[in-house]
Amino acid sequence: MPSSRIPALCLGAWLLLLPRLARAEGAVPIPVTCFTRGLDIRKEKADVLCPGGCSLEEFSVFGNIVYASVSSICGAAVHRGVIGTSGGPVRVYSLPGRENYSSVDANGIQSQMLSRWSASFAVTKGKSSTQEATGRAVSTAHPPSGKRLKKTPEKKTGNKDCKADIAFLIDGSFNIGQRRFNLQKNFVGKVALMLGIGTEGPHVGLVQASEHPKIEFYLKNFTSAKDVLFAIKEVGFRGGNSNTGKALKHTAQKFFTADTGVRKGIPKVVVVFIDGWPSDDIEEAGIVAREFGVNVFIVSVAKPIPEELGMVQDVAFVDKAVCRNNGFFSYHMPNWFGTTKYVKPLVQKLCTHEQMMCSKTCYNSVNIAFLIDGSSSVGDSNFRLMLEFVSNIAKTFEISDIGAKIAAVQFTYDQRTEFSFTDYNTKENVLAVLANIRYMSGGTATGDAIAFTVRNVFGPIRDSPNKNFLVIVTDGQSYDDVRGPAAAAHDAGITIFSVGVAWAPLDDLKDMASKPKESHAFFTREFTGLEPIVSDVIRGICRDFLESQQ
Repeated sequence: MPSSRIPALCLGAWLLLLPRLARAEGAVPIPVTCFTRGLDIRKEKADVLCPGGCSLEEFSVFGNIVYASVSSICGAAVHRGVIGTSGGPVRVYSLPGRENYSSVDANGIQSQMLSRWSASFAVTKGKSSTQEATGRAVSTAHPPSGKRLKKTPEKKTGNKDCKADIAFLIDGSFNIGQRRFNLQKNFVGKVALMLGIGTEGPHVGLVQASEHPKIEFYLKNFTSAKDVLFAIKEVGFRGGNSNTGKALKHTAQKFFTADTGVRKGIPKVVVVFIDGWPSDDIEEAGIVAREFGVNVFIVSVAKPIPEELGMVQDVAFVDKAVCRNNGFFSYHMPNWFGTTKYVKPLVQKLCTHEQMMCSKTCYNSVNIAFLIDGSSSVGDSNFRLMLEFVSNIAKTFEISDIGAKIAAVQFTYDQRTEFSFTDYNTKENVLAVLANIRYMSGGTATGDAIAFTVRNVFGPIRDSPNKNFLVIVTDGQSYDDVRGPAAAAHDAGITIFSVGVAWAPLDDLKDMASKPKESHAFFTREFTGLEPIVSDVIRGICRDFLESQQ
C-alpha cells in the first residue's frame, strides 16, 4: 500500500503512541526559529527547542494534528497545544504526504487548508532541557558539531518594483495531456521564479481548469519562490474538458478576496494558459473578471490550425476575454517546447503596473465630495436622514490611502469643510465622522458652496489620478446663482450629481447636474425617499467612471 494511502484508523492509532515514544527516547533539543519548517528537519524523529515570543500572526500552519511539512514547526506545536507562546521543547515526527489538510482554529492560531503536500509531520511534547531557546535556526536535524549554527535568512521582501497579486490558471484537461501538462508546470515555475516573489513583491497562486475548476493554492499560502516552485511541482493532472471560461469566472469570484491574501491597492492579475482553444464560453467570464477589477492575460499555445477552426466556438475568444483588446494582454507561444525564451517578456508584461487598467474600478479610483444642505428648512431629524444617505453611498467604495477618497462640506449661507480628501483613509473613520456631523442651520447659498468646494476641497488634489465626483444634496431654492459655479466645476473635470428633496426646484437641480441631465439629477418629495436614490447614484458614478476609461 502506498504511504500516502495509510488508513485513517492506523494513522490515528499511531498518533496515540507518539507521547509514549517521546518519553522513551531522550535527545538534546536543537534550537530552531519561529519560522523553521517541517521540511527543514530531515530525520524521522527530531527534538527541537522553540523560542518564546513568536508572533502568532506570523506562523504559517497547514493542517491539524498532521501538518504539511511546509508548516512552521513551532506554529504547529502551539496550534496542537504542545507548547505555549513561551516556547519549549518539541518532538517532531516525519510522516508521509497526504491530501486535504484541514483548517482549524486552535490556541490562537488559524491553520490553513491545503489540498495536497508531499510530506507531513506531527508534534508531541519534547524532553525538557536546561538549554535555553536561542532562536538559532537549523536546516537539518543533525546535532551541533562545534561549528556556529547558521541563522535562517529573513524572509525575502521580493521584487518591490513588481507588486502584483497573480493567479496562474493552468490547463489541466485531457486536451493538453499529462506530458504537456508537466511542461506547462515547468514554464509557470520559471515565470514564478523570475517574478521575484516575496512579502513586498508579487504574490502568486494557482488554479487548475478542467471539468471543474480547482484552486490549488492561494496568494497567502507561500511568499517565497522556493515554496511556490515546490507547490507547483506537487500539482496533479486532473483531466476532463478544458472549461476555461468556467474556471476564469470561478477565479475572479473566489480567488481574489481579503481572506485568501489579496492586498489593497495591488493589481489583480490572472494569467490564463490555453492549449488550443477553450471548450466553453470565455467571453462572459472575461466580462465578470473585469467587473471584479481583474486584469486577464491570455497565454495561447498551439493555436488551432485551419482544419480545427470549425470546432472552435468563437475564433476571436482571446480578444474578447482579455482585460483590453490592445495587444498587451495577449501572448502566444507556438508550443510547450523551448519556452525559456518566452519567460522574460511575459514577466516584463506582468510587472508593468501602469498598463493594468482593469485594476482601476469605480470602487477604488474615485474622489467623491458630498455637499450637504444644512439650512433651517431641513431640520435636525431630516439632516440625519441626509447623513444616512451620504454614508450609504460612501460605504460602497474602497476607501484607502491608495483607493477611493471621500470629503464632506456642509453649507448654509456659509460653508464648513467637515473633512477633506486627505483627512481619513479608512472606511471606518469616514463613516464615524459622517455620523457625528453637527447640524448648522441657516440660509441656502448653493452656488457659493459649489465654488467653495471646487476651490478648497478639489483644488489640493488636482493632480490625483482618481476621477472626481460631487454629490449635492439640498432641500430648497438657492438664494444665489448655481449655473456659473456648476459650469466651472464641470470645466474642472468634476462630474456633479444633484439630489433634491421637498422644495428643491427641478430647474436648479438640472442646472447643477452634469450631462446627460436626466441621469445626473434626482428628486424626491420626502426625505425618506432618499434611500432608493443611493443605488442610482452609485450606478451613475460607476457608469461615468467606465466611460472615462474608454
